[in-house]
Amino acid sequence: MAKTIPVVVETPQGARSKVEFDYGLGLLLLTKVLPAGLTFPLNFGSVPCTLADDDDPLDILLFMSDAVPGGTLVETRPIGVLEANQTEDGETVRNDRLFGVATESTEHRDLKTVKEIDGDRREEFERFFQAYNAECGKVFEGLGWFGPKRAWKLIERARRRYRPPKDAGQLPTRLSGFASALEDD
Repeated sequence: MAKTIPVVVETPQGARSKVEFDYGLGLLLLTKVLPAGLTFPLNFGSVPCTLADDDDPLDILLFMSDAVPGGTLVETRPIGVLEANQTEDGETVRNDRLFGVATESTEHRDLKTVKEIDGDRREEFERFFQAYNAECGKVFEGLGWFGPKRAWKLIERARRRYRPPKDAGQLPTRLSGFASALEDD
């Protein structure tokens, strides 16, 4: 049996609203709305209990039979990674994108590595992230596509870096107005 990881879907395939899962709150948080014509090419999510170089959980795009709602936990088989740099205000950090196949996906079960994805389709994924990042003044540079072994090394490294949050269960600063509004009642 293939090794799998849990993935929390944050943004469904085809959506314009970018949503992130706040692990401390256990809730989805709307972070941006993409311009008309720009939508997520696959279900997009994160790997719980990991910490990537950008200090967020590892990002992952899922090949699935259908779009699924944000917050859905999906058992996933990693098939590779698009390694990438992301630059903002002159500072460059790694912001790799894992790719995986949902174990329940019937139409993608034979996809074993990102190398089996058509080259034009891989370019589409890279262009999506270039456009997505440009919307907020960032530059996305793909460094290369690598298979499942490289993905697993990245996952293991991110698992070792992870530390549980100390502020679990507190509202994020940007929603602090909500908490003060509750106190006024």
